[in-house]
Amino acid sequence: MLSELTRVAGLVAPPGCGACGESCASGKPLCRRCGRALRRLRPLLEPGPPGIDRCCAAGAYEGIVRRLVLAIKFQRRTGLAGSAAEVLVRAWPGPLGAEIVPVPADPLRWRWRGFDPAEELGLALAARTGLPLRQCLRRRAGRRQAGRSRSQRLARGPDVWTAGPVPREAVLLDDVHTTGATLGACASALRQAGCRRVNALTLARA
Repeated sequence: MLSELTRVAGLVAPPGCGACGESCASGKPLCRRCGRALRRLRPLLEPGPPGIDRCCAAGAYEGIVRRLVLAIKFQRRTGLAGSAAEVLVRAWPGPLGAEIVPVPADPLRWRWRGFDPAEELGLALAARTGLPLRQCLRRRAGRRQAGRSRSQRLARGPDVWTAGPVPREAVLLDDVHTTGATLGACASALRQAGCRRVNALTLARA
């Protein structure tokens, strides 16, 4: 009965797309236009910051990618993590073949949001690929990276350490790659704990 009521309500007032807010088919997180835009994305590959062997972003931090990041991060549309996971799988050149390690959120930001965007992406990506999820990184509360200059970020990155065993090969996962200071700090912590290879995968490259 509940599903029928939901279907009828969707016909009367179609649910909004998680990225643009336009109406979309009932039960779909994204409208057709945003779905097509995600499928047309061209991944951005680069060497990455020190400590990272290879870095890949699903797309530039603009358009549909930016809207998707903002919806998950600030509108608490965590259900969109599944759509993001599909994009991430397509972006990486070949099989990921390593354990997924989400970049930890600043504890103060976690308390404010009530969730960690990278963790949500990691859970969705693990469910999509069957790869293990290893939440082995911790982060000390500090100054926000957003709003700081590139030189400030690189000069004083976040304080990150490992809690428990680390994988031999890791895919660091985050929503946005900006200067690489956070990714670099995470890679350094993993390598000091014995990780042999660290790749990075993000939704967006700013």
